[in-house]
Amino acid sequence: MTNSNRKLIPGKVPGRAAGTLGLGLGIVALTLVGGCVVRVATPPPPPPPRVVYNPPPPPPAPAVDVEVQATEAPPPLPDYEQPPPPDDGYLWTPGYWAWGGGAYYWVPGTWVQPPRVGVLWTPGYWGFVGGVYAFHGGYWGPHVGFYGGVNYGFGYGGVGFGGGRWVGNSFAYNRSVTNVTNVTVIHNTYNETVVNNTTVNNKVSFNGGAGGVAAQPTAQERAAAAEPHVPPTPAQHQHVQEAQRNPALAAKANGGHPAIAATPRPAAFSGPGVVGARGAAPAAVAAAQNRAPGAPGGAGVPGNPGGHPPIAGQPNGVHPPAANGGRPPTPAAKAPPAKKPPPAKPKPEERKKEDR
Repeated sequence: MTNSNRKLIPGKVPGRAAGTLGLGLGIVALTLVGGCVVRVATPPPPPPPRVVYNPPPPPPAPAVDVEVQATEAPPPLPDYEQPPPPDDGYLWTPGYWAWGGGAYYWVPGTWVQPPRVGVLWTPGYWGFVGGVYAFHGGYWGPHVGFYGGVNYGFGYGGVGFGGGRWVGNSFAYNRSVTNVTNVTVIHNTYNETVVNNTTVNNKVSFNGGAGGVAAQPTAQERAAAAEPHVPPTPAQHQHVQEAQRNPALAAKANGGHPAIAATPRPAAFSGPGVVGARGAAPAAVAAAQNRAPGAPGGAGVPGNPGGHPPIAGQPNGVHPPAANGGRPPTPAAKAPPAKKPPPAKPKPEERKKEDR
């Protein structure tokens, strides 16, 4: 009997068709089950925690310029001589004109103890920028930076410093440009020629502008500006404050020739060791040195125009009067004693009397 002769009974499925149908139903069931499995799968892992980046602290910035500005140029640097260092280990900080109370005043040069071993002083300077004169503050650092190209003298000839150097933990002084006289106190010295003036003589005191020093930082000075710096010491701050309070240091009062041009220590504005500028009033200089006007050894007065008081072992000071060539007077030679005349021979008449 062929398939065509088969009769399909309602409700019944032929064997092969039934198997096919069952297989299809099974696949549908598995699909449904599989879909359920996908729906109940574990949720995806949470996103990683947010990483907060903490940058390292920035390196110490160079000393910030002092926010001082003036509309007029500072006076020329006065001409003065450097006092001897008071003791071993002191470093020289040159004088400069500061601005306060609407006027310029002189901050005397002085010898200062550095804040630590190995640092050098970069002086402050005035720079003409944007139509005004701005003061850039000084700082301590391992190398001397840019100070406007201003020739402050005594090793600060405009670029770098030639007045001394650190040798280990001791500072060695260059006697060619620093006034180191007492070698029994200052042991570490050397002599090295430096091509600049050792005294300040009517030098320009600012950078840029009309009449200022035309100087730009060198590569070494730019590198020094990026080094860690140490601000001025408390003694230096006191030195500036005392100078501002002293009316004799105002430029209008001294005409650019302060009677206290340099001191042996910070804020030591009176007593022996104070140096007056050339051209300063002799009486004012003598008063600062606690001396009578015209007394020998007073700076700016007859007897010692150089401005150095007497020191031990040098009766006439560091710069004695030219009248004796720098040497104390020698006592006059004593005349040889006069010879006694020989005794007179007795006359014949007297001999006769003696014979009797």
